[in-house]
Amino acid sequence: MNALPPRLSRNEMTELVMPAHTNGAGGVLFGGVVMQWIDICAGIAAMRHAGGPVVTASIDRLDFLSPIHLGDVVVLQAQVNFAAHTSVEVGCRVETEDPRTRNRRYTTKAYLTFVAVDQNGRPRPIAPVLPETEEEKKRFLEAEQRRAERLRATGRNTGK
Repeated sequence: MNALPPRLSRNEMTELVMPAHTNGAGGVLFGGVVMQWIDICAGIAAMRHAGGPVVTASIDRLDFLSPIHLGDVVVLQAQVNFAAHTSVEVGCRVETEDPRTRNRRYTTKAYLTFVAVDQNGRPRPIAPVLPETEEEKKRFLEAEQRRAERLRATGRNTGK
């Protein structure tokens, strides 16, 4: 299988925080709602790289950096950082955008692992990642280290 550059997996989604998305009194977005949006955005990036269906295997890291409020425009960006034999790590960055000024504020980041599956729901092989830019190479190496840590933590082999 030919390696694929991360740019082919990039996905951007935009959401508007509505009253049903918030905790009511404080008007702050529920963490579970932003987690759902992250899973969708990152899942689409993983599907693009895998060339078909994927399932979420883990959310390795999720950091809420600042609150998201009622009425905020939320921009989610995801891209594959690393691919193993049947799985990919996807990084997702979440920002709010002021529609008047277009200024953005970084609010949330996450790393997710997805497994490519066949029509029977069994893991299937996928293409490796071919980082092109210095930033992509840095993300690739960091993702490779996170994968090794995840595998060690679960007592599994760290082979690719």
